[in-house]
Amino acid sequence: MKNSLLLIFLLSSQLAFSQSEKQVNDAVQKLRIAMLAEDAETLKKLTSENLSYGHSSGVIETQDEFVAVFASKKSDYQKWDISDQTITFQGKKLAIVRHNVLGEIASNGNVNTLNLGLLMLWVKEKGEWKLLARQAFRVPQS
Repeated sequence: MKNSLLLIFLLSSQLAFSQSEKQVNDAVQKLRIAMLAEDAETLKKLTSENLSYGHSSGVIETQDEFVAVFASKKSDYQKWDISDQTITFQGKKLAIVRHNVLGEIASNGNVNTLNLGLLMLWVKEKGEWKLLARQAFRVPQS
């Protein structure tokens, strides 16, 4: 009986973890799609009001500043390919996402190619996963 209860507990814990991982992955993919579509409204919904959005250049943006970039349509995110993603959890309401990005952003007639590593913190607010913090870094050339 004890072994059965332990097995049920372990399986239900794994199922809950898998569901949370899927939800966070879905939020990451929605963010990617919204960036490519320059969908400022969706980007606002996917980010926390307390967002700290760090670029590899050292620029840090708030939620309003981050969303304004897409609302202005001054930059055109043409490519944002994600690879090597990992998702880990600290409790039930904080997820740490790491991945690499190959991107292309057009601005002022120039296309900049990016090869970045990203660290993102996602927090569960009112039942929804929201991007709380993001820091990009340049991947060293090999």
